[in-house]
Amino acid sequence: MPSYRSADPTRTYYAYNAAWSFLSALAFTLSLVYYVRDAGLDPLQMVLVGTTLELTCFLFEVPTGIVADLYSRRRSIVIGFALIGAGLLLQGLVPTFLAILGAQVLWGVGYTFTSGADQAWITDEIGAEQAARVFVRTQQFGLAAKIAGTVTAGGLGLISLPLPMVISGAGMVLLALLLTLFMREQNFHPVPREERETFRHAVATFKDGLEVARRRPVVRTLVIISLIGGLSSEAFDRLWSVKILEFTFPDVFGTSDPAFWFTAFALTGTLLALGASLVLNRFSPERLQASHPSGILATLALLQAAGVLGFALAGYLWLALAAMWLGAVAGTLTYPIESAWLNRHLDSRTRATVISMVSQANAIGQVVGGPPLGALGRSSLRAALLASGLLLLPIPALFLRLKDVRRTAEKV
Repeated sequence: MPSYRSADPTRTYYAYNAAWSFLSALAFTLSLVYYVRDAGLDPLQMVLVGTTLELTCFLFEVPTGIVADLYSRRRSIVIGFALIGAGLLLQGLVPTFLAILGAQVLWGVGYTFTSGADQAWITDEIGAEQAARVFVRTQQFGLAAKIAGTVTAGGLGLISLPLPMVISGAGMVLLALLLTLFMREQNFHPVPREERETFRHAVATFKDGLEVARRRPVVRTLVIISLIGGLSSEAFDRLWSVKILEFTFPDVFGTSDPAFWFTAFALTGTLLALGASLVLNRFSPERLQASHPSGILATLALLQAAGVLGFALAGYLWLALAAMWLGAVAGTLTYPIESAWLNRHLDSRTRATVISMVSQANAIGQVVGGPPLGALGRSSLRAALLASGLLLLPIPALFLRLKDVRRTAEKV
């Protein structure tokens, strides 16, 4: 193995996830404003952009996960970041509807190459038990980097709305090149070339992944929860900004420009999520790294649903924002705990494939749930947002049901 590819896996995981968070915030903090102001997209086109992205993720999530399981986690991650960068460059440099749709395809395929592969890679390199701690710590580094990216996006956006997107795209391509040089992969063993029958192995790996999801209660339940989350999230993710724009923004520093305020809202939400993560990690680390964290996950899911419902009902700007941030913080804290729990119930051979199945369930939910709730939103925005919150209510009960399987939990 080349000597330059000797970076510590944990530090590499921290570094590229922080870079990913920074560059993502740089690209997406003002993307909705860019779609409307520079590209001139109407509401229907905005929905189609999101649908295109989710359909792409749905179609490619499992195939790219199989690539990671059969060939190389590292190679899958590198390809993913390169495609994401290309998509962002296209979107920022060509402000037209068709170019933005094409960018969603590139971005979506690239994301599916990284989805599952990064968690599978670090779990293989350092072990499932160590990965639980790393996932939580990674979330904190990512939130700090997101703050920096959000502030940078706001500053660059005052110069030109597509500028942060273009810089982010170039940064993603550079990140792919750096990972090619420094990311090591020592504990993954692909199928030998002379034994490789690509289609047969791909089908076998997919079937094994389905069997894991069917046979293990934790995995099966997390797939269902991901599906429900997708049914709710697509409409909320597209409509929250519409509701916020109905309010009158105060004049601060001589401006009430929505671009300024959207940056401020994103920054505040990220700071709150980072603070909550640090406090919970310090005062209750055993909950974050518990072998069966069903209780804390049920509580966070209930808070997330309350945040969405409160946002839908709020009649004042700051009440709406407080409810939205409550839901966002709960969702942010949920992710690393749920990821660690899922990985403890997966085998290395099918890990990336099963993680991709969980992500694909979310994409299915978004594709199925988004259009009906979006249509409802045309007649009643509040009703669509309330429906998004109500869809989340079964999730706490699903987490609590998993308490019954603690004593019979499968071996990792």
